[in-house]
Amino acid sequence: MLDIRAATSLPAMFLDQAACMGERPFLWAKRGGCWQARSWAETMDEVLTLAAGLTCLGIEAGDRVVLISENRPEWAVADLAIMAAGAITVPAYTTNTVADHLHILDNSGARLVIVSTSHLAERALAAAGRADRQPAVIALEPPPLAQSTGIDLHSWGSVLTMGREAGMAEQIRQKIAEVRRDSTACLIYTSGTGGVPKGVMLSHGAILHNCWGAIKVVEELGIEDNVFLSFLPLSHAYEHTAGLYFPIAIAAQIHYAEGIEHLAANMAEVHPTIMTAVPRLYESMRSRILKGVAKAPSLRQRLFHAAVTLGTRRIEDGRLGPLDTVADWVLDRLVRAKVRERFGGRLKAFVSGGAPLPYEVGMFFTALGVRILQGYGQTESAPVVSCNRPSRVRIETVGPALDGVEVRIAEDGEILVRGELVMQGYWRDPDTTHLAIDAEGWLHTGDIGVIDPDQSIRITDRKKDIIVNSGGDNVAPQRIEGFLTLQPEIAQAMVHGDRRPHLVALIVPDGEWMESWARAQGRGDGVGVVHDPRFRHAIALAVDRVNSQLSAVERVRRFVLTDESFSIDNGLLTPTLKIRRHMIRQKFGDTLESLYEERK
Repeated sequence: MLDIRAATSLPAMFLDQAACMGERPFLWAKRGGCWQARSWAETMDEVLTLAAGLTCLGIEAGDRVVLISENRPEWAVADLAIMAAGAITVPAYTTNTVADHLHILDNSGARLVIVSTSHLAERALAAAGRADRQPAVIALEPPPLAQSTGIDLHSWGSVLTMGREAGMAEQIRQKIAEVRRDSTACLIYTSGTGGVPKGVMLSHGAILHNCWGAIKVVEELGIEDNVFLSFLPLSHAYEHTAGLYFPIAIAAQIHYAEGIEHLAANMAEVHPTIMTAVPRLYESMRSRILKGVAKAPSLRQRLFHAAVTLGTRRIEDGRLGPLDTVADWVLDRLVRAKVRERFGGRLKAFVSGGAPLPYEVGMFFTALGVRILQGYGQTESAPVVSCNRPSRVRIETVGPALDGVEVRIAEDGEILVRGELVMQGYWRDPDTTHLAIDAEGWLHTGDIGVIDPDQSIRITDRKKDIIVNSGGDNVAPQRIEGFLTLQPEIAQAMVHGDRRPHLVALIVPDGEWMESWARAQGRGDGVGVVHDPRFRHAIALAVDRVNSQLSAVERVRRFVLTDESFSIDNGLLTPTLKIRRHMIRQKFGDTLESLYEERK
């Protein structure tokens, strides 16, 4: 295995790995219903050729290139080629609006946009046409002609031809050799849970440092012959590092999922060994599994729940009695083996990050014999700070810091991080940068937590999301929201109550449960059921169950229902499925505040 610590840049690491792997398969995608692979050698040739084409277009060291594409092999090729040309990649979400793209183009001063589908090109071209500095555009697919007027437009194929005819492979290799670890690799705009997105500058060294730390985490599971299934957006720092550059660092194969709706089928086809995802996906998986079990014959239901119960007891207590040990062994073969097969049969670990993983969700999978490693980080730390180790999983924590990462807790409980993984700063925003990184190099994460004696980190909440009620009590909303969404009746929730006497909540009922309730009540398809007092009472019982587990100041006293889900499309979720509190408050704030008025 290559020594990642000695790598000088991300494209240099890739070239070294490609030289070793040659014609072995590397990047996979479905074409015509069949999985097709690009080899390491083919990918290397395309990267060098595209980098030459970018150079022919006038791209120079330090230029910013916006990349707008769904997850596919060309995303990896483009990213590596941009850096190989000495430029800086600016990934953009495929869900961005024209205004979002325009903000990124103007703020980054991008000289070029690479976009994949004609659908995505519509918004990209509209933004490019309005940008302060109009960029050139490279399109993988022919874009709408009506919007391309006046824009320097190129096809992916023509740029590759340009690069191939230039015969600049050795010059590109020389450019790569000149890139240093402290050179800026990418400019990743935060997804904006609370305001205008900021461009986070990450160096090659920051991402390489993360890769080395990840290798140390999973080496006991085996570094060789790993297969990744990539489906989180590569424009997010989490998937960019954990789903692209970490697999390159360990010479793994990457399959690009067809979409979240095909994820279960893709897992069965690909047989992944490692998968990275956000807690919301694991919550959805758990919910689907439990719904499937509820429809199974009673014997299968009893066996499944016994497997969860005994597995939980074994993990939490450390051991089982003689009879329970035998029963647990039998259940492992009758139940857990089938669960593992459902995930492809070769899965070494799920990795969870991006938001806190509810304890019940982590324990559910662990009790069923599916290892789940919760990690922690943020875009500003490239992004991983810590992760549970496979042989020492503590589900209630996010594990100890990665190798070479310093972590300490400030006096107010904030988690501080220092090391090569820390960002270089926010693009063109020195004032905000100085607020985030102090004079000693400590990144102020904005998260509150503690470090246990075994060095595992426990996150209690976001510093800026902590609710301080009118009595001066501090309340962590994510903990309460996690309890609420574990109820089968509730799909999504946001807790509200800063500077107020108690907590209230906005609740989105679970769609399937709502339809089932409506049918049982003779209400047809459930349209308008959120206004039915009987339905509200059913949801109130679920809230009461949660309240029984909470302290007095954490209890939700009143709630309002909405049948409008929080989604990426309506702007109430980030692309990594975290709720946008400021947007939800903007839309439903008056309704939430009215819950206090009605109480007077």
